[in-house]
Amino acid sequence: MKTSLFCSTLLGLALSLAGTAVWAAPTVEMWKDPNCGCCTAWAEHMEANGFEVIQHKTRQMADVKRKQGVHSQLTSCHTATVGEHVIEGHVPASDVKRLLESDAAPAVLAVPGMPHGSPGMETGRVDEYAVYLWRDGEKPQVFSQYPQ
Repeated sequence: MKTSLFCSTLLGLALSLAGTAVWAAPTVEMWKDPNCGCCTAWAEHMEANGFEVIQHKTRQMADVKRKQGVHSQLTSCHTATVGEHVIEGHVPASDVKRLLESDAAPAVLAVPGMPHGSPGMETGRVDEYAVYLWRDGEKPQVFSQYPQ
């Protein structure tokens, strides 16, 4: 009797979850200056949105950006990779998810500088800022704008 009740419960749970889409976020690998707190806050934002974040501390950020192919006009404080994409700066997790779900060719998604109000830069002030999408050989284009 207990076994059939247990099996019925499992079957009910499985059927209720059958229509639920589960999004499995890949790992984000991030390089940051050892003393940068806003980078750590961005990593926490990403983790709160389902990503696993591996942080690497380095004082050689210019080398990291050059190696990852980040255009000089798009630079910010930290650089990350997720899958074949490069994420530069305080890009919202929702934009990273949107890029990953688009099945697009490898790209750089960037928030140049360190705008107030972007993830990791919650200072009480909110600046307007854009998230740019850039692929080698193309001009950067606006991917999202904030606040919306």
